[in-house]
Amino acid sequence: MSLLNAKNLSLSLGNKSVVEQMDIYVNEGEFVGLIGPNGAGKSSLLRMLAGLVKPESGAVELTPENTVTAIQEIPAQTRARFMAYLAQHEIPAWPLSVKNLAALGRSPWNSSVNMNADDELAIGNALAMTDVVSLAERAVTELSGGELQRVLLARVFAGNPRLVIVDEPIAALDIYHQLQIMELLQSHAQQGGAVIAALHDLSLASRFCSRLILMHRGKLVAAGEPVQVLTPENLATVYGVSAHVDCREDGVVIIPVKRVAHL
Repeated sequence: MSLLNAKNLSLSLGNKSVVEQMDIYVNEGEFVGLIGPNGAGKSSLLRMLAGLVKPESGAVELTPENTVTAIQEIPAQTRARFMAYLAQHEIPAWPLSVKNLAALGRSPWNSSVNMNADDELAIGNALAMTDVVSLAERAVTELSGGELQRVLLARVFAGNPRLVIVDEPIAALDIYHQLQIMELLQSHAQQGGAVIAALHDLSLASRFCSRLILMHRGKLVAAGEPVQVLTPENLATVYGVSAHVDCREDGVVIIPVKRVAHL
C-alpha cells in the first residue's frame, strides 16, 4: 500500500525553478533514498511532501487511515500522528533536556504536560534506539552535532509515526552511528512503516535503501533499485565524476576517480 503519493510537483524560489514536475511515491515497507548533488532540489521536495511548502503545481496524497486523502484535507493532529519530518541542521533555541526534547515527539498524542505510561514508554524506547539514554538529563545546547542529531531522531521515533521524512539524517554522525541510524530507519520500514530520506553517502544509501530516486537540477533522472540507479553514466551526468562502481550483494561500492565536468 502506498503511504505517500505525489504527482507533478513543481516549485520555484524567486525566479529559479527548484523542482520540476516530480512524481514520487513511497510504499509501506519501503526505505527510499533521495539522492543528488547539492542544489538538486531534494530538501525542497521533502518539504512539499511533508506539507510545509505548498507546490506551485501538483498534489500530495497520504494514507493515514487506509484512505487516500489530499494532504491539505487531513487534520493537523492526524497528520502529525501519521508522519514525522526532520529537517537538516536543526538547532534548538532553548536548553531543554534531552529527554524533554524527545518528549516533544509525543505532542500529537498527548497535549498535556503530564506524560502517561504510554508516553514514558515511547520516550524511553526512542532514547534507547538512538543510544542517548546516558544523555537524558543533559541540555541539548551542550551536545555535539552528532549527539544532537541522534536526539532529534529520538523525538521522531517517540511519536511512533508510520511515515518518516528525514533530510540528511546521518550528515553529522560518525561511522558507527551512521550505521546505527540507517539500521533504525531500515527497521522502521521493515516493520510496516515507510521512510524517505535525503542522503549523500551513496554507498550507505545503496546498502540500506530498497529504492533510490536520483535528482539533478530539480528533475528526476533515475529511480529504481540501487544497482539500476548508481551507474557510472548517471554518476558522470549528475555528479560530474568518473567512478568505479562495484555491485555487491550487500550494496554498491563507489570509488570516485576524477572530475569530468564542472557542475
